[in-house]
Amino acid sequence: MRTAWHYMRVLIAIFFLAACAATSTDESTGEYIDDATITTKVKTALLQDPEVSGLDIKVETFKGTVQLSGFANTKRERQRAETLARSVAGVQSVQNDIQLKQAQ
Repeated sequence: MRTAWHYMRVLIAIFFLAACAATSTDESTGEYIDDATITTKVKTALLQDPEVSGLDIKVETFKGTVQLSGFANTKRERQRAETLARSVAGVQSVQNDIQLKQAQ
């Protein structure tokens, strides 16, 4: 015979599993860690590339989609940043919202 305590443990387990599950607007714990890793790798690639001003570009990742924002000096730099982001393992897609700096 099952006790109330047994059912309570099952309900608690279900609650914790549901809390770790992903939804369309939230990430699971594993997805969050994967995205943080992708963000770090993309940012590192941008900072190490001599053609890109990595400090001027912001990187955010959600469920494998990388969003680039910030500013670039040229169209070539903007495209290079996107190419670098796409080359990182785990990147599903890249949304390039980098704006070109206005010539003074």
